[in-house]
Amino acid sequence: MTVDTTAPASDTALETAPDNAIEIERLTKVYRASGGQPPRKALDEVSLSIPRGSFFALLGPNGAGKSTLINVMAGLVLKSAGTVRLWGTDIDRNPRQSRAAIGIVPQELNLDPFFTPRELLEVQAGLYGLSRRERRTMEILDSVGLADKADAYARTLSGGMRRRLLVAKAMVHSPPILVLDEPTAGVDIELRQHLWTMIKGLNARGTTILLTTHYLEEAETLCDHTAIINKGRLAAFDTTRNLLRRLDSKTITVTVGEPVPAPLPPALAALDACPKGTDQIVVRYKPSGTPVGAILEAFRAAGLEIRDLVTEETDLEDIFLQLTRDAA
Repeated sequence: MTVDTTAPASDTALETAPDNAIEIERLTKVYRASGGQPPRKALDEVSLSIPRGSFFALLGPNGAGKSTLINVMAGLVLKSAGTVRLWGTDIDRNPRQSRAAIGIVPQELNLDPFFTPRELLEVQAGLYGLSRRERRTMEILDSVGLADKADAYARTLSGGMRRRLLVAKAMVHSPPILVLDEPTAGVDIELRQHLWTMIKGLNARGTTILLTTHYLEEAETLCDHTAIINKGRLAAFDTTRNLLRRLDSKTITVTVGEPVPAPLPPALAALDACPKGTDQIVVRYKPSGTPVGAILEAFRAAGLEIRDLVTEETDLEDIFLQLTRDAA
């Protein structure tokens, strides 16, 4: 039987849950000098509050500090300064309880090849101190589509199955926070869709999801909040919708009914328009200052017949590139 991952969280659990699943204040990590290299600041006073139940994207170029932040939350890296609270618990004051609140799905396929999925989940449950009665091994394997592979050696599983097994391991202790570090890196489109269907079900049930990904369209489609980190500093943090509004830029491509004149008529030249091929003109503009009607009126003033037009909205890739470029 497949687990209903869309079932709502219990009223009792919601009453006792904190407003923010993750709270990070002025988190700093400095790696000591080694190999003749000076000390390196991987995180520089990062502050984040991730609402309970959100689907949160943490974006940034390679080396930005994303993995360090995740490893600090997981207890794998000791922070240099700052405060981190997971599900209301300080990771320094009560590390055992805070780690029980989080499940980590790493980017690397770190599975013992000589264990079966059933054995791997049973060992993981033991590490978290779950009694036999508390364990949901087959239920979890069924939820990730691996019930029929429960007793197959991990080394015989496909890459996609191993990726799902990592998710299953992270879910063993029913954590309210699930961290996915590049979960779809190198997987095919079908598996990616299956994985996101499963994760969206967990989120709908109440699990807070923190996602790192280089596929920005995934973050734009799935995530309600987004943070962009660059060179250890927080470059942006807002709802995904508000971030998309921040870059006041759109592009309109107009197909005209005759060859594009050269040079462009003054009305279009004033808009910094540029030709594209023999029958298209591209205009990049700021919606806050230039209404579309003014652009269309410029084409009419130029005596050009409009056959078709296509507009392109700002996407997260534009935001990401602008913020990381400005910080370079």
